Amino acid sequence: MAKGLPKRSENYSEWYNEIVKRADLAENSAVRGCMVIKPYGFAIWEKMQRALDDMFKETGHVNAYFPLFVPKSFLEKEEEHAEGFAKECAVVTHYRLKNNPDGKGLMVDPAAKLEEELIVRPTSEALIWNTYKNWIQSWRDLPLLINQWCNIVRWEMRTRLFLRTTEFLWQEGHTAHATETEAIEEAERMLEVYATFAEEWIGLPVIRGLKTASERFAGAVETYCIEALMQDGKALQAGTSHFLGQNFAKSFDVQFVNKENTLEYAWATSWGVTTRLIGALIMAHSDDNGLILPPKLAPIQVVIVPIHKSPEDLATISEKIDPIISELKAAGISVKYDDDDAQRSGWKFAEYELKGVPIRLAMGMRDLENGTIEIARRDTLSKVSLPFDGIVDHIKTLLDEIQQNVYNKALAFREANTFSVDTWDEFKDQIEKGGFLLAHWDGTAETEEKIKDETKATIRCIPLNSIEQAGNCVYSGKDSAKRVVFARAY
Repeated sequence: MAKGLPKRSENYSEWYNEIVKRADLAENSAVRGCMVIKPYGFAIWEKMQRALDDMFKETGHVNAYFPLFVPKSFLEKEEEHAEGFAKECAVVTHYRLKNNPDGKGLMVDPAAKLEEELIVRPTSEALIWNTYKNWIQSWRDLPLLINQWCNIVRWEMRTRLFLRTTEFLWQEGHTAHATETEAIEEAERMLEVYATFAEEWIGLPVIRGLKTASERFAGAVETYCIEALMQDGKALQAGTSHFLGQNFAKSFDVQFVNKENTLEYAWATSWGVTTRLIGALIMAHSDDNGLILPPKLAPIQVVIVPIHKSPEDLATISEKIDPIISELKAAGISVKYDDDDAQRSGWKFAEYELKGVPIRLAMGMRDLENGTIEIARRDTLSKVSLPFDGIVDHIKTLLDEIQQNVYNKALAFREANTFSVDTWDEFKDQIEKGGFLLAHWDGTAETEEKIKDETKATIRCIPLNSIEQAGNCVYSGKDSAKRVVFARAY
């Protein structure tokens, strides 16, 4: 045990749960299956939001907001979509409570039954496309590039903080286009936005790919995805982008006058990422001592701990530290100076290590006399004492190094845990050890389902960059044109 945390090698699930709670990221709420995101966890989500929102706006998107409630008849209009979400829907049937006749508590007022039941949004395609009918009249109104940041409710039976909760936060993009080509380009563009964010901000290497027909989003023609590998050898879907064809436009009669002056249905996409990304960050990078945060997403990038025995010592150290703090802040680096006397420096070191702060500076009177300051890296747990001169430039460089190192370590792990398998015996043996399995598949839903039933492994994606390579299906022995990615997944 380290700081009371279970070891990853002994109980990965408990290790994850304890990090989430002890690092003050989130906790279970009084509402079953829902979570309270605490300030430190929400600060990470805010950084994710800002970065993604900037990327969305750079690609021409604007934000809007749509209601939380979806009329049941709207959800039913696209049959495949309705069927896909039916089992997860929370339904509002009444709009008022009244006192119980026995005087004990409240009851639903039978007289306040809604004329039409409302679904608490599991996703917003239906409501948004009903709205788009009034917004889109001609080709000049297209493309329509809308994103919204909101909460979603999908009734889950088994939940885990950040990874799968009944209510979660996300963004959902919904776009309309004049041509099929433009819509496909949009779906692929947004997949690349997600992949870039995952790799350059979260430090999370991902495989870009297509979902199989059985794994597609309900109502989609194609679902693009990014898949990541966690340290326990399980896969995590980190983001999806869907080409919806004209399915929703036809269901909600969204037509426009094209350049040839004839009526045509609009072409659609939708795409989203959720607070699950915080779970991905934790599981991909952290260690038995706690969180390891990539600097770009760390709420506190640098913490400075003075080591002193008297108020006079603290004042002397603070005087030397203050210019460094000012210079760091001026450089856009988030810094905390922890001069609180309520806890000893050793406790602070352990606490900031648990919370994954990328860089810790420590300075005592001896350091002051020597003109040095101690620098500790969270990602490698290494320490070094360096002169004051040039310390801010060193920290800037070090933050970039840590960001890259976090990614490199995750990439090396994925590469070491990606295996090509050619026989069913190899497949069954390796899937028990975890990792990404590259195997031939005959392209049938029947084989896909049998593999899932027998091993709990699913096809995570058909890689977009996969090379045509003739072979035989690992399960059926039938012909196969390329390998796909199998794994057990969250």
